[in-house]
Amino acid sequence: MSIFDELQSSLQEAVEIKQGKAQASRITRHEVADVKAIRSKLHVSQTEFAKAMGTSVDTIKSWETKRRNPTGLAAKVLATIQDNPAFFNELASH
Repeated sequence: MSIFDELQSSLQEAVEIKQGKAQASRITRHEVADVKAIRSKLHVSQTEFAKAMGTSVDTIKSWETKRRNPTGLAAKVLATIQDNPAFFNELASH
């Protein structure tokens, strides 16, 4: 099967899913943490939050303004803090 045939097949599958004629084989959703809301709930400054996260204040600012999204380990740590705010204190103590 050529690359063109594979692309054409994938496109047809996407159309069928959109029309409700087929089910997607997998669905991936990634929730982006609301960094400003997390930090506000913890009552900490951007500087304190950046230090605990091991990143710069500029990175925290870009996350809060949605100019960039946290990825990788930072995203997982933020999700953990969001679910368990006490984890921030543990993180900040190291």
